[in-house]
Amino acid sequence: MQTSPPFRRDRARLPAAERRRQILEMTTKLIAERGFWGLSMQDVADGCGLTVPGMLHHVGSKDSLLVAVLEYRDEQDARSLAEMLGRPVHQLWTDGPSLPEVCAALVRRNAEQPEIVRLFAVLEAESLAPGHPAHDYFKARQSRTLDELSSLAADTVANPRELAAQVMAMMDGLQIQWLRDPQTYDLVRSWEAAATRLFPS
Repeated sequence: MQTSPPFRRDRARLPAAERRRQILEMTTKLIAERGFWGLSMQDVADGCGLTVPGMLHHVGSKDSLLVAVLEYRDEQDARSLAEMLGRPVHQLWTDGPSLPEVCAALVRRNAEQPEIVRLFAVLEAESLAPGHPAHDYFKARQSRTLDELSSLAADTVANPRELAAQVMAMMDGLQIQWLRDPQTYDLVRSWEAAATRLFPS
């Protein structure tokens, strides 16, 4: 009778920064598939060839791992967006791009990474519960995003924050439709149609 070979952990010693990045990428993948509540620390550790204590040595608790994943993805997206717009990251929201330009770049970026968009959609909905470990993160992120988008429209409309809120609502709604039926919805094309209504000038 044949038995499955025992699980062998990867004993390769990676630099701490590389190991942390590996853990964050694996956690991102698993949360996108299962949601935070379905996330197992054992599965993350197994995917990285580590024990659970060894993995937690790099990231702390499950809650701190979740927030680290979200912050890591925000950093990755900001770098990518700055590159798409031909700007330094620290000038992404100042002295240059218009709100329509930034929104178009954001949608193109998201269209290339459905798993990440799904991750944020799932966690944002789950985190509406006050006891969720990402509740404060998403509350602060929403406020920050409204501020950033508003700053790009400050000189073009009478109420830039109202426009920013409409942009966020439209973008989030279109992403949900796209994630649910990607064969039918083209995210970039849907956004372009919506942008003609949001930015009529």
